[in-house]
Amino acid sequence: MRNRGPLLPAVAAATLAVVLTACGSTDTRTVAATASPSSSGAPRADDGVGAALEELDARERVAQLFVAGVPLDDLGSGGEIVRTGVGGVFLHGRTTATAEELASRASAWQEEAPGPGLWVAADQEGGLVQTFKGPDFELLPTAVVQGRLPDPELRALGDRMGAAMSAAGLNVNLAPVTDVVPAGSEAGNEPIGAVERQYGSTAADVAADVAAIADGLAAHGVVPTLKHFPGLGRVQGNTDTSASVVDPGVGPADEQVAAYSDALGRTSAEPFVMMSSAVYPLIDPENQAAFSRPVVTGLLREQLGFDGVVISDDLANADAVEGIPPGERAVRFIEAGGTLVLTVDGGPVPDMIDAVAARAEQDPAFAELVDGAVRTTLAAKDRAGLLG
Repeated sequence: MRNRGPLLPAVAAATLAVVLTACGSTDTRTVAATASPSSSGAPRADDGVGAALEELDARERVAQLFVAGVPLDDLGSGGEIVRTGVGGVFLHGRTTATAEELASRASAWQEEAPGPGLWVAADQEGGLVQTFKGPDFELLPTAVVQGRLPDPELRALGDRMGAAMSAAGLNVNLAPVTDVVPAGSEAGNEPIGAVERQYGSTAADVAADVAAIADGLAAHGVVPTLKHFPGLGRVQGNTDTSASVVDPGVGPADEQVAAYSDALGRTSAEPFVMMSSAVYPLIDPENQAAFSRPVVTGLLREQLGFDGVVISDDLANADAVEGIPPGERAVRFIEAGGTLVLTVDGGPVPDMIDAVAARAEQDPAFAELVDGAVRTTLAAKDRAGLLG
């Protein structure tokens, strides 16, 4: 029997114990800070990661690179998704369920997972973006309001957010937003500023607040996610609803990028970083950030030194990616240096897994990238207690 993830205080008397069968998992970063990262951010390891890898065949390893959506109004569909061997699930929509109800469902999924324990993720920011609104979750203010709190109060809020999510069986929050919206431009910034998802108007303010929230989440075993790199604070359109979102001004030394660098340096957590699906011509004029090796590998991994889990924004339903076949989306993201493919709709995932597995079988260089991504996510799972 193996423990999977954090304890479920007040709603589960014991830790999540599950029997791992010989099925899909992968490998990721080692815990050793001195290890040398590979081209996709993954140091080599001969520990729990290696043991997990030995239990998985090639396709099962690829499946660990996917976090598939489960609608909160149809949680019963989650079991079928989990049994495919995906690396995690993303709860989308809104719910007033109690923490105990959610934890019970998450525990059942962990039991059903044929490989390593699951990432169980959701968006819990505040304001309009608050997934959980049941009796065990406080009503969270917008990030703008959160950013005005004194640091001790903000850190206390982050701690309460982490405790509530952990109690509900969650181990990943796709937050906090790390994008910088310049003062006076909020209304024209559709995805962030217009709905008050930003913590401030300068990189320094945003980074300090993001680190406070990230630390609070991580204190309860909930992995924070800094998003949307290299920044959506100055775009006009929303990549969820627009096929072509471009930021012509953000370059490698921009304040948008500095907010991520500063936040990563300030937090004691080991967060994920979510990629934007916009185009940044000053960095890569040809590709959206999620599919750009200059952005993911060159800027985030090599220049900023980030060797952790890089997760995509939605690669299933977002209008920004609709012109690219689903399988190619997954291949291009991993080719750029990404780790976890997020799909709000779980439907395309089998075809995406097939596409990645087929490309890896044909292309040794791509197979090495896949191996590095698998090792990165498994190392993060090892740290989260999801491997044993």
